[in-house]
Amino acid sequence: MSVDTVVSSHQNQDLLRVSALTKRYADQVVLDDVAFSVQAGEVLGLIGPNGAGKTTLLESLAGLLPVDSGAVVWRGEPVAVARRRNGIFYLPDGVRPWQDQYVQRVLAFFAAVYGRSETQVSSAAQAAGLMPVIAKRVHALSKGYARRLMWTLALLAPHQLLLMDEPFDGFDLRQTREMMQVLRDVVAAGRTLVLSIHQLNDAEQVCDRFVLLADGRVRGVGTLDELRAKTGRASARLEEVFLALT
Repeated sequence: MSVDTVVSSHQNQDLLRVSALTKRYADQVVLDDVAFSVQAGEVLGLIGPNGAGKTTLLESLAGLLPVDSGAVVWRGEPVAVARRRNGIFYLPDGVRPWQDQYVQRVLAFFAAVYGRSETQVSSAAQAAGLMPVIAKRVHALSKGYARRLMWTLALLAPHQLLLMDEPFDGFDLRQTREMMQVLRDVVAAGRTLVLSIHQLNDAEQVCDRFVLLADGRVRGVGTLDELRAKTGRASARLEEVFLALT
């Protein structure tokens, strides 16, 4: 499937469905019977405090972490862990790969893997704001530019579903707003996003729907208006809604 493929015909249909997902570490339950769906063409926000299970959930969906029970269904069909990489690209938090390599060489390698042209590489790097450090080594990048490198790799990947863990970490207010526009462009081109975000003001601005997580359990799923209706607070901000439901 192509990055440029438009999937408007699938809007409001489940791209991914998660049911009864459970993960334990010894006696600790990290994910407890988690269930929700991801609709094609949306931005879904995973909302919760540190320790809520957000990263564990993303790693489980990407097939990087085995679970104790539960199912992940892709377009109505169960999908094996080994096949999830075909449709899902996971952008973790705090990763800085190939530290001794030059940024340009990392991009060239990634482009070769996925058959991307130089024009596509340049376009992705410009969209992510990576061009000023294209000639630097990865280990020399600031936290913000290291994040921009990972964004560029995600933009180059052909996968229809992007899982992004704290995508705005390392960005200031203005930079975050700029990157939100990049995400809107990504969705407009036909891709689907699941974002783990701890900044609730940012989540409220960029996400279409939300999954509220606390102590490894889902406490609410829906649009902000739908979640407001559950709390009886018609004008509440996302932070107020989260506190009321958890």
